[in-house]
Amino acid sequence: MDRSTAKSKLPDTITSIENLEELLSRPTPELTAELGALDGDIIILGAGGKIGPSLARMAKRACPEKKVYAVARFSNSGIADALAADGIEVVKADLMDRQAIEKLPNAANVMFLAGQKFGSSGAQSLTWAMNSFMPGLVAERFRDSRIVAFSTGCVYPFVSVISGGASEDLSPNPPGEYAMSCIGRERIFEYFSQRHNTPGRLFRLNYAVDLRYGVLVDIARKVLAGETIDVTMGHVNVIWQGDANVMALRSLAHTTPVTSPINVSGPETIAIRWVAEAFARRFNKKAVITGTEAEYAWLTNTAHANKLFGYPRVPLDLLMDWVADWLVNKREVYDKPTKFEVRDGNY
Repeated sequence: MDRSTAKSKLPDTITSIENLEELLSRPTPELTAELGALDGDIIILGAGGKIGPSLARMAKRACPEKKVYAVARFSNSGIADALAADGIEVVKADLMDRQAIEKLPNAANVMFLAGQKFGSSGAQSLTWAMNSFMPGLVAERFRDSRIVAFSTGCVYPFVSVISGGASEDLSPNPPGEYAMSCIGRERIFEYFSQRHNTPGRLFRLNYAVDLRYGVLVDIARKVLAGETIDVTMGHVNVIWQGDANVMALRSLAHTTPVTSPINVSGPETIAIRWVAEAFARRFNKKAVITGTEAEYAWLTNTAHANKLFGYPRVPLDLLMDWVADWLVNKREVYDKPTKFEVRDGNY
């Protein structure tokens, strides 16, 4: 299917939270086939955050005959109630509690989403514990499962903006303790994968965009508010969250005998200046820009993922249309900026 065909099957606008959630959790035929062919149920650890609820719903919609467990502390009980209403098995547990992890239900397929990013500066010990210690508890508990662990493209060093992005064979070497703790997470899963023959994937994602958060939302909000946009971190990759969800769940069917990384994002290297000016045209406003684009940025090459899964369904231009319409109509946004501008790794 070419992009024009894919786009014609998608809405021009997304007009409500309900429509947004439906689209975020809509499985593809390929996902339904691959997930259905796998043995066992699915457990999603860290399901209470931005990504977890739609990922759990997508898994359940793809394979209604499988049990899908959503595990988190669920400080927001409304999320737990909504997931339960959709037929998902809600398990309230603190994943830093070894005993709680031991009591979790068995599942052949594990999606690991837990971790800490924002607030990591000044709380480095907690960041390391959540990002590097907790994965060991999970890897031991689910040694007989297949594990897809969410990671980040921030584990890479900056690469030239004309390089095509960092590929999976580039050795991690990032700035800042947050990204180093994410390398710790990957190394822990890798160690236990080797020790127990646990198949897996390290899902290096950046940057996912829901209409309530993401790099595009951050930039568009600044354009609307007339705020200055710093383009020093001048280039990024982005992907629609629904497409990232599909690729994450499909990764369960594409694990490797020893867990290995896979880069997931949109295929384009996009310029922040171009994005700001494109939103300015949509809003009939002027983009206020400062700084000069650095020659190096956090960028990933997604050729391997595109080979396995195909290109994202939602093209960049349509995604920007969705974001612009969502913001102009003052629909819900999260107060969780991506901080994509940060170059020293301190969040």
